[in-house]
Amino acid sequence: MMHDGKGEKIRIYGIDCPEGHQDFGSRAKHFTSDMVFGKMVDVKRMDTDRYGRTVGVVSIDGKTLNEELLKSGMAWFFTKYCKESFCGQWKQYEERARSGKVGLWSMPNPIPPWDFRQAKKSNSP
Repeated sequence: MMHDGKGEKIRIYGIDCPEGHQDFGSRAKHFTSDMVFGKMVDVKRMDTDRYGRTVGVVSIDGKTLNEELLKSGMAWFFTKYCKESFCGQWKQYEERARSGKVGLWSMPNPIPPWDFRQAKKSNSP
């Protein structure tokens, strides 16, 4: 996303999308791109990660990117890090996508990205 004329990476608060080499990783990236590319977005900063990146809730045209990713089955609800009052509703969005076999939930055994990253680290030389 562009901020003050330069690109800025925003981590999406309360959710975790599949990694690029995982099932639905590129679909989640394209979904996000389609929602934000060329548009003015509002970012509510919730935190800053250890690399200094903004972790936020992203709103576009009256929709919240974080919620839309969950509803479309393009992300996991990140229970460990989502502690706001709206997080209960976000968990329900994931549960609906999961029970409806929407997006990544259409796969027989989707692997959460945090497990995928951990396995990748364990297999590194």
